[in-house]
Amino acid sequence: MIHTDALVIGAGPVGLFQAFQLGLLGLSVEVVDALPFAGGQCMALYPDKPIYDVPGVPVCTGRELTQSLLQQAAPFLPRADAGSAHVHQHLHLGQLVQSLTATADGAWTVTTDRGLVFQAQSVLIAAGAGAFLPRGLGVAELDGAINVHHHLTEDDSVAPPWAGQHLVVAGGGEEALSAVLAIAQAAQPAHRPSRLTLLHRRDVFQADAALEAAVRELIHRGSVQLEIGLPQSAECHSVTEGDAVQALSLLGADGQTRSLPLDHLLVRLGLSPKLGPLSTWGMALERKQVNVSTATFATSLPRVHAVGDINTYPGKKRLLLCGFHEATLAAHALAVELRPDAPSHLLYTTTSPVLHQRLGV
Repeated sequence: MIHTDALVIGAGPVGLFQAFQLGLLGLSVEVVDALPFAGGQCMALYPDKPIYDVPGVPVCTGRELTQSLLQQAAPFLPRADAGSAHVHQHLHLGQLVQSLTATADGAWTVTTDRGLVFQAQSVLIAAGAGAFLPRGLGVAELDGAINVHHHLTEDDSVAPPWAGQHLVVAGGGEEALSAVLAIAQAAQPAHRPSRLTLLHRRDVFQADAALEAAVRELIHRGSVQLEIGLPQSAECHSVTEGDAVQALSLLGADGQTRSLPLDHLLVRLGLSPKLGPLSTWGMALERKQVNVSTATFATSLPRVHAVGDINTYPGKKRLLLCGFHEATLAAHALAVELRPDAPSHLLYTTTSPVLHQRLGV
């Protein structure tokens, strides 16, 4: 069990800034997110598209914003390994929060789908529009299969599981085509699959023209095989850790089915935000958003606050800068509640020795 003053649910921009504000006020903090990478919607939907409305930053991409926020929060979410830019202490990725249970002393026990358990004095929900979960192919046999993937590996120095094997990438949008291009052009040849197949229900893609042209060129050269068909079922076999997919059964335009053997399947059909278990935690909701107080951004549950796109209140604007403002007020409100005997006067990072010590400057 991990004990902490505050647990932040969501590692998007608002969640990362929330962690920074909590740490700045002297509270211990842990962050958990369902995605295998930090950055939330910015990284999941538009990592390389420009953002123009972050105060003081004329333009940055979602990837750059995420990296800057991780650097800012580093005193409280330090890198676990100096040689890795993707692993941070107190940041738990690929963990979907399942339950929120009150304890007798006013704290919260929080569990994830992968067995992590937190004992938190307070909880801050920064879950955006909900947990971003990958869309599937609608084939039941693929659920839980150990060789079915939804994300590219973040660390380029580590060989992906499909290196030297037959990889099928399913999808016809930008997510699928950009994955095919990245995998086919991996900097280290040893990290590339021995065979790369793009699977889509029809020979029409929905992607940027330049991206589609680049993938079409790979198909023309024979570097990528194109398979057209609709997955109907999968052939699996049992291995020690679970089931593995051996082949997909595809329905063609001619009404005939055929088998597509594979070693690994990468499903790239985009992500869909879902409230999921959050809707069962007993908070007051309005149209799939959490009602909060505008003074403290507290929910209807004690010591549970909600910030960013997940909350709603009169005049709410779903903008990044509003989420940063909400995270600041929520952190200060919790600091007073959890440390009632501590001085409550405002400190400034420009002059406060206490804040400088916490920041390590």
